[in-house]
Amino acid sequence: MSGKLRVAAFGFRSVPLREGCAGADKFASELFPRLVRLGHEVVGYNRLYPGQQPIGEDYHGVKLKYFKTIPHMGLDTLIHSFKCTFHIIFKNTGKIVHIQNGGNSIWALFLRLAGKRVFISQDGIDWKRDKWPWYGRMYLRISSFITAYLPNQVIFDNVFARELFEQKFNRTYTYIPFGSDVPEFSDDDTIFQKLGIQKNNYFLFVGRFIPDKGLHYLIPAFEKLKTEKQLVLVGGSPNPSDYEKRIMKTIDKRIIFPGYVYGEDSLRLMKHAYCYIQPSDVEGLSPVLLNVMFLRTPIICSNIKENVFAVDNTALLFEKGSPESLQVSMERSLANSAEIEALALKAQERVMSLFTWEKVAIQHEEVFQSTKAGRL
Repeated sequence: MSGKLRVAAFGFRSVPLREGCAGADKFASELFPRLVRLGHEVVGYNRLYPGQQPIGEDYHGVKLKYFKTIPHMGLDTLIHSFKCTFHIIFKNTGKIVHIQNGGNSIWALFLRLAGKRVFISQDGIDWKRDKWPWYGRMYLRISSFITAYLPNQVIFDNVFARELFEQKFNRTYTYIPFGSDVPEFSDDDTIFQKLGIQKNNYFLFVGRFIPDKGLHYLIPAFEKLKTEKQLVLVGGSPNPSDYEKRIMKTIDKRIIFPGYVYGEDSLRLMKHAYCYIQPSDVEGLSPVLLNVMFLRTPIICSNIKENVFAVDNTALLFEKGSPESLQVSMERSLANSAEIEALALKAQERVMSLFTWEKVAIQHEEVFQSTKAGRL
């Protein structure tokens, strides 16, 4: 296959980013416009939850289509993906179908029977994520077998998940990391005034408020910290879970929940944080972490192997699942600002040499075009 590719993509929430979005949406918003710039046609399928409206028909050349779904974790994805699958088949919106999340792999059966070439991006070991109930994890375990065999190729963003799949299923898969490029943005203080915070005087987390992100370690650790610095927790969901409601009950007035922060304001918060904290139990290759590294902001993260793969020796690590260990790392950062600034410089050098979105787009183009990769 050569020349222009016709790609239809689903499995994310929204391109561009909107409230409730996560790493998959960041990935889609970065990758698909770059595929368009490489000369290809991309149709992206956005979800519409109750109360939401379409945000445009085009995003940097990506044609956007919308289907409504329900605000129920797991079922929202299945319902939306069902609609996308049969729209792609009957409207022929793409010859190549790019799906995010192995939980959507069941749709590869219908798409391949319709003659589509199907590629799934798998960002981690989904059934290990605590956000899923037991039946959700069982479904994801079953889906892993479908993911392993039905698509033309599976693309992993971290080498550990790929190795696990290759060992378990005795097959060969593709590894393409996330990128880290951050666009230039103006130096505007509005967001800091709005939140009542000062530059370099707050710890920061950006992401979804779900158990595998580890906020139930971060909040107790910070509550015991003797500091005038604040903790800003950016994210949440338009349909908050019981977990999210529980962690937001903290009475520590130093902890700020600004909700979802978009675009340049999000980058400003990352750039001017005293330290970024990623307390995850489970991760893929985190695009937020790569952005923070690019912006030369010091990092504290859990010692899971996916985080260590990203930061190597350029961040303060703490023992996964331990608020006590996290508290020690936060105290160390407060006592050694020169140390964490030196680590942040090393992190920036690392990420700029290894992770760029331009490389990511070219690598995806090559996989989509290949007639020899995996089972094409």
